[in-house]
Amino acid sequence: MPKIEIRPAVSADINELISIDHSCRTNYVWQMDRSIEDGQFLISFREIRLPRPVQVMYPRQVELLENEWQQSPGLMVAIHNGNHVGYIRMVEVLDIQSAVIRDLVVDQSIRRQGIGTALLLAAQNWAIQRTNRRLILEIPPKSYPAIKLAFKLGFDFSGYNDSYYPNKDIALFFSKYLK
Repeated sequence: MPKIEIRPAVSADINELISIDHSCRTNYVWQMDRSIEDGQFLISFREIRLPRPVQVMYPRQVELLENEWQQSPGLMVAIHNGNHVGYIRMVEVLDIQSAVIRDLVVDQSIRRQGIGTALLLAAQNWAIQRTNRRLILEIPPKSYPAIKLAFKLGFDFSGYNDSYYPNKDIALFFSKYLK
């Protein structure tokens, strides 16, 4: 893993965060199937291999996130060799004592080197310090690398919300209880 610094974001970081490549490349996605049979509503998700790799665009317009970033107490950046290489943004939902990870982004040029893991562990520590009992991660079903990372770090699938993102994509939710 490259040597990185993870720290709370400051206003001066915003332009650097916007310039990070938010897309991902994948060979797999999660597909949702729904059916109603004999009074039962069945929903299943299954991992499918695509016929060729696809570039998946981020489900939110990055330029519109600047306002949310500046108002978020849980925005942390990852710095490597003086460059911004990733960030994670959390919000707290106090009535359920949970921290929700809304954005987890690592620049494509440095992915699969442990930066996403380091950011998620920093988010977990942030949530624990703020006395949250659970960490929830929202992920689009086409962001297969993020889904694999969630499982690797002990998150469990905990639900979905149809047409959740501005691009009308589904959000999958993964959660982990904190100690």
